[in-house]
Parts: sequence; C-alpha cells; structure tokens
Amino acid sequence: MTDAEIRRELRLLKSWAIASTLLLVALALYIFRPTRGTAHFGEISAERINIVEPNGNLRMVLSNRPRSIGPVYKGKPFGYAGGSRPGIIFFNDEGTENGGLTFEGSGDINGKYDASTHMSFDQFDQDQVLNLDYSDENGVRRTGISIDDRANVDIHQMVTDRDSIMKIADTVARDAALERWARPRNGVPLEAQRLFIGRGPSRTAVLNLSDPDGRVRIHLAVDSLGAPSLDFLDASGKVVMHLPEKR
Repeated sequence: MTDAEIRRELRLLKSWAIASTLLLVALALYIFRPTRGTAHFGEISAERINIVEPNGNLRMVLSNRPRSIGPVYKGKPFGYAGGSRPGIIFFNDEGTENGGLTFEGSGDINGKYDASTHMSFDQFDQDQVLNLDYSDENGVRRTGISIDDRANVDIHQMVTDRDSIMKIADTVARDAALERWARPRNGVPLEAQRLFIGRGPSRTAVLNLSDPDGRVRIHLAVDSLGAPSLDFLDASGKVVMHLPEKR
C-alpha cells in the first residue's frame, strides 16, 4: 500500500471516529434529556425515589432503610444522619420536613418479633403534632391517634442549642443547661399531648383529654371485659369524680 493510500485510509478512519463520537453524544443527550413528558413503566425497583420541585427542593422521599433521609430544614440536613427511617418523608414548600410514614417489623428464629408503624404531620418549623401509631412487641400491642401542642420555637434553633449543650464537658453544668433548655417557652411546654384515643396493651379502649400542660383531666375507658368508666382529674392527677359511682 502506498503512502497516499495509507493517508487516505487514516483520513477515512478519523472521519468515521468523529462521526461515531458525535452520534453517540447526540444519542446520550437525547436519552438523558430533561423532559416533562409522561413515561410508562410496568415495574420499577428502586432503593430511593426523590420527588422534587422545579427549584430542586425535596417534596417527598420514598426509600429503604439504608438510603433513608435524616431531618432536613429549608433544604439543609440537620440533627442526625439518615439510615434509620424506611418509608416516606414529606416536605413543605420551603424544603423543610413536615411529616412522614415509617414502618418496620421483624422476627427471630425463636418466634419473637417487633413491629411498628408511625405516620405523623408536623407543626410548621416544628415537630409532629398529629400522629397515628401502632406498635407490637411479641403480642403487647398499642394502637392510637394523638394530637399534641408544641411551643412556637424553631426546631432548627432548638436542635442547634441542644447540640451545643451536649458538647459541655462538665456533666453537672450540662445537665443544668439541658433542664433549662427543656423548660416551657413563654409559658408553653415544648410538647404537650392534648388528646389520645386508642388501645393499650391491656386491651382497654381509652380516650384521654389533657390540659395545655399535658396533664390528663378526663379519662374515658372501656376495659377488656367491656366495663365502661369515666374519670375527672385535677391538675395533680387525683380523681375528683368517677363514673359509675362505686356502691
């Protein structure tokens, strides 16, 4: 083969390589192009799916345990790392967590098991105030709905303050600072359960109504044998009226 023929072959190979590269780049751009169209899949297997707003803020995260997300405040992680909350976590318009649904359950070779489900909705820039819970530890079951009050304190600031306190080396000073941190803000407890309706491990159906400090003031129950009762309590927890009256 002459030099001219070799140079011609090299030019053809070079042209083919360039054309092939351009074709592959165009194909990749087409496949991975941003699109707002609708795609249909018969089945999807994924360890985590993020639903995001156009600006990138999270709106919902569906994940397994290892890839589960930790708390997020206005798009930034805080508090603790992920990896412990399999299920669905919801986020508000600002990219701050505002509730979720988590669930787990497992047993061992001896027949012992532990299962739970938790669904909650958070107060704005705070923690959960409406909860649906189920727990079952080897047949000891609790199921209920609760409504809580929370102080109007920014949860990110609360966690930041607590984390700073936990770095205090002096245990006496640290405990005193934690006690001050946990006090009510402007007379409102950081958390106070106001209502609980559910079933306890003794198979008693219960309705508790509590005051703003979280103290039960009305306790309505039907026990496992079907006997009803109604108690009115004072602020110290003493029963001041019981129905039906004892004979």
